[in-house]
Amino acid sequence: MSANANKAQVKLPNIKTELPGPKAKAVVEKDHRYVSPSYTRSYPLVIQRGWGAIIEDVDGNHFLDFNAGVAVLATGHTHPEIVKVIADQAAEFVHIAGADFYYPQLADLAEKLENETPGDFPKRVHFGNSGAEAVETALKVAAFARRRQKYIAFFNSFHGRTFGALSLTASKSAQRLGFGRAALDVTHIPYANCLRCAYGKQPETCNVECAKVIEDRLFKTTVPADEVAAIVVEPVQGEGGYVVPPSKFLKELRRIADENNIVLVVDEVQSGMGRTGKLFAIEHHDVVPDVICSAKGIASGLPLSATIARADLMNWHVGAHASTFGGNPVAIAASLKTFELLNNGLLANANAMGQRMMDGLRKLQEKYSTIVADVRGLGLMIGIEFVKDLTSMTPWAALRNQIETECFNRGLILLGAGESTIRFSPPLVIDEEQVDCALSILDEAIAASLKVVS
Repeated sequence: MSANANKAQVKLPNIKTELPGPKAKAVVEKDHRYVSPSYTRSYPLVIQRGWGAIIEDVDGNHFLDFNAGVAVLATGHTHPEIVKVIADQAAEFVHIAGADFYYPQLADLAEKLENETPGDFPKRVHFGNSGAEAVETALKVAAFARRRQKYIAFFNSFHGRTFGALSLTASKSAQRLGFGRAALDVTHIPYANCLRCAYGKQPETCNVECAKVIEDRLFKTTVPADEVAAIVVEPVQGEGGYVVPPSKFLKELRRIADENNIVLVVDEVQSGMGRTGKLFAIEHHDVVPDVICSAKGIASGLPLSATIARADLMNWHVGAHASTFGGNPVAIAASLKTFELLNNGLLANANAMGQRMMDGLRKLQEKYSTIVADVRGLGLMIGIEFVKDLTSMTPWAALRNQIETECFNRGLILLGAGESTIRFSPPLVIDEEQVDCALSILDEAIAASLKVVS
């Protein structure tokens, strides 16, 4: 039997050594010596190879990956069709600089993005390499088109760590510590988190105060409407805790933007590319943005980002913005194949497996009813939030962190989000057996963690 066939038979975790194993320990020690200490590693996973939703570490342990490189590997590790188009394109040419020369792949993907994103109007696409670059481009598009310099964003949002994107980011103070004043003029307001409404309202009876505060307070006091270039929002808040807002929140932002000639930018870096069961999360809300930022899952693990804007907005002069590596032909080949795979079954699987995951998590919520405040999500973008009790709703970060570690020790790869949420963002190729395995491990990890954390 071939090595690939053997790999395909391995679908569930199998831990053979202590964690980290001896080879992993050596890598971690070397990494600590030479690599920037700013990276946020929760536990010592050292990957050797991967396939589907399985990771094999350098010591031969197998892990079930329900993080997918932070929602990047939409088609799973080393999907054979993705690997083939990467190899085929690399054999033709690897780079030529799309900012200076033409190649058909660049226009092909731009056309695909116009057709696949919401909005029946002409669009233009700028390619970059990361989510932060996509956001930076969106900020420049809005500023150039509107000739305005102010922005509105939301607390607990994450849009990147470069200076412009960091001005929008309001996730953790550590991300800003030591870097001085924000580069851009950004005003933050509370996001539509119905579990923790900043205005003390209930979703069924609220008047969308979380959006109307823009008109009722900001425009009247500190942020003149005619100086606002853009409102930048995540349709599902990612690093903030996988928070799904009510549709009326995003609809109200669309109305406010329209009535004040403000650009509505939707950051789909983490929520896009099938993660929520639709190509883009904003489609769940029946709202059409002016600009969409896409990255992470757009090329199944290769560095690529795209800023997709209405053509009348991205109507700037030659030299206004460009990228040497943006739109790399190998990454584009992977992206075009990713769209094909999503539309030919993976979107449907994300919905089916997401529903199975949600059903299982809600059963765990019933079992651990005093400490699980919420289970929420769309498709395979799901969060489970832990609190010390349901009366105070105090986030229980220590428990969440211990659960992460216990899951890792049992072979399940998960990461946190927000103050005390665990996120589930597995490859969209997972099956029922893998969902059930993840739920079983999570159950064990919660029980074990409650014995350690008090």
